[in-house]
Amino acid sequence: MNDAISHQLLHPSHWKAAVGYANGVLASGRTIFVGGQIGWNGDQVFESDDFVAQVHQALANIVEVLQVAGAGPEHLVRLTWYVTDKQEYLARLKEVGAAYREVIGKHFPAMTMVQVADLIEDRAKVEIEATAVVPEA
Repeated sequence: MNDAISHQLLHPSHWKAAVGYANGVLASGRTIFVGGQIGWNGDQVFESDDFVAQVHQALANIVEVLQVAGAGPEHLVRLTWYVTDKQEYLARLKEVGAAYREVIGKHFPAMTMVQVADLIEDRAKVEIEATAVVPEA
C-alpha cells in the first residue's frame, strides 16, 4: 500500500478560512465508500446514549471499515453527518471536536452536516457516511 497522500484541499483564496473542514478536496486513486455508521459497536450494540460517545463510536467504526482496505483516516476526502439534534451538536461542539481529533486526528476533509427528523435505529443520535481515496500503489 502506498502511504503517500495525493489530496489537494480546494479553497478559493478570497474566502474566509474553513475551520474544522475543507470546502473541497481533489484526490486521485482507489475510492472507498463507507455506508452510514452509527454509534453502536461491531456487535450492533449501543454502549451509550450520549451524543458525543455515539459520535466517537461512529467515527471509530469508519476507521475500522477503512482499515479493511488498508486505508486510514488520512485518506478521508468527504464526511456527511446526519444528526437528530442540531442544538445538542452545537452545544457540545468542543467535546465533538475532541472526539473527532482523538479518532481521526487533525485531518479535515470536505464535510456536510444536516439535521434529520430521525434515524432508522431508534437510539442513534448521529450517522456518518464517508468517502476515502487511497493513492494507487
